[in-house]
Amino acid sequence: MKPIDLKGKTAFVFGVADEHSIAWAIAKALHAAGCRIAIGHQDRTAEMVKPLLPQVNALDIVCDVTDDVQLDTAFETLKKEFGKLDFLIHSIAFAKREDLQGQFVDTSRRGYQIAQEVSSYSLVALAKHAVPLMTQGGSIIAMTYYGSEKVIPNYNVMGVAKAALEACIRYLAADLGPKQIRVNGISAGPIKTMAASAVKDFDKMLGFFRQKVPLRRNTEAAEVADTAVFLCSELSRGITGQVIYVDEGYNILGM
Repeated sequence: MKPIDLKGKTAFVFGVADEHSIAWAIAKALHAAGCRIAIGHQDRTAEMVKPLLPQVNALDIVCDVTDDVQLDTAFETLKKEFGKLDFLIHSIAFAKREDLQGQFVDTSRRGYQIAQEVSSYSLVALAKHAVPLMTQGGSIIAMTYYGSEKVIPNYNVMGVAKAALEACIRYLAADLGPKQIRVNGISAGPIKTMAASAVKDFDKMLGFFRQKVPLRRNTEAAEVADTAVFLCSELSRGITGQVIYVDEGYNILGM
């Protein structure tokens, strides 16, 4: 099969924190397919993100997704530079460290609100800004995790936020389908990223995962990136409102 060709397409990728980020793997894969890239990141990660940008010729946009003014500015910049948008990648999640330890019942009110706003509502906010630029249709992709469906130790409030994110995917897919904008999620297996470091005993989780999954290996960011490229391409033109698992088969196991 010929490589997927996305020449002439544009993508706005949110969530690059460093070279180990899933979002960075996706940005590289989309760039390799010929896509023009813009990367949205917080100011606090600029020191690690900016050196990466030349590798994919990326437009650098600093944006806090919880700030409507910054969102307005980010998409105005994108419109000025690109004129249109074909793909939006949402790889954003955050919860307070103390809410990822102990019992879920002890989650603070503010901790719950923060996890939902950053990890779930941000997809809605980004989609709202992206739609006017997706004049020829498009693809919106969000990163999720199996902790949205089953109880994963130490995932706590983030599992609840990811469940909300997956519901947002379905509702957005229904809303935006008439505009030929597809919305899907990728549920990846555990990958060692900056965000994952906040989950207690994450290294133990990786070891258990590798021993038990059908493919007997840990998930790689490049595998997730390949799936994202597929979901951006015409090969996936009939798929929307879905969560696709890239987890070496973990989600099929009962025990």
